[in-house]
Amino acid sequence: MKISYHGHSVVQIATMDNKKIIIDPFVKGNGLTDLKVEELEVDVIILTHGHNDHVGDTVEIAKKNDALVIAPYELAVYIGKHGINVHPMNIGGAYQFDFGTVKLTQAFHGSSYEEKDGTVIYTGMPSGVLFTSNEKTIYHAGDTSLFSDMKMIGEHHSIDLAFLPIGDNLTMGPEDAKLAADWLKAKKVVPIHYNTFELIKQDPQIFINMLPENKGLLLDVGEKYDLSHT
Repeated sequence: MKISYHGHSVVQIATMDNKKIIIDPFVKGNGLTDLKVEELEVDVIILTHGHNDHVGDTVEIAKKNDALVIAPYELAVYIGKHGINVHPMNIGGAYQFDFGTVKLTQAFHGSSYEEKDGTVIYTGMPSGVLFTSNEKTIYHAGDTSLFSDMKMIGEHHSIDLAFLPIGDNLTMGPEDAKLAADWLKAKKVVPIHYNTFELIKQDPQIFINMLPENKGLLLDVGEKYDLSHT
């Protein structure tokens, strides 16, 4: 399984059987990304929650690629009204797809989508994502704050790679993310959700330096990482 990071919270996954998955595809308006919506080829979109900087360009990408969208229940229902093929899930639930297993975890923050006319749509509980394929597991924490059940997630799942927000103000900051990394016991930790906006400016290297040697993985935008290395 190969992973690549594309700014903000955008993560792409290529499974061993060449299924292409993207998490939280915020492309247009993301000044840090290297992606272009019209060039994206994906089979599956996974959403952690309904904020515009995570739902991003889901509808356009899904329609262009006839992609499946996996999301928390209320968000999946909302996306489905746009004529998209969706698979709704709830926190604590897991489902075995032909490309791997998706399980939603808790995440503590808000979740709503703002329409172009300013209407705010409630999109249910936010989530984190555990994705397992070919005996490798990644964890994408979404926009969460620190919460003590991360200890339980780390105890019950062998996590090869964790994506943790470090931007502060709207998510965990570096200090809380460091504690989250300790609790999750992931083999490698990648910082996300920083520097996209002034409110979340951080030096990711400072966070990497907080972690035990060789545990932090600072990925440049567009950089790929092969999970067989973990």
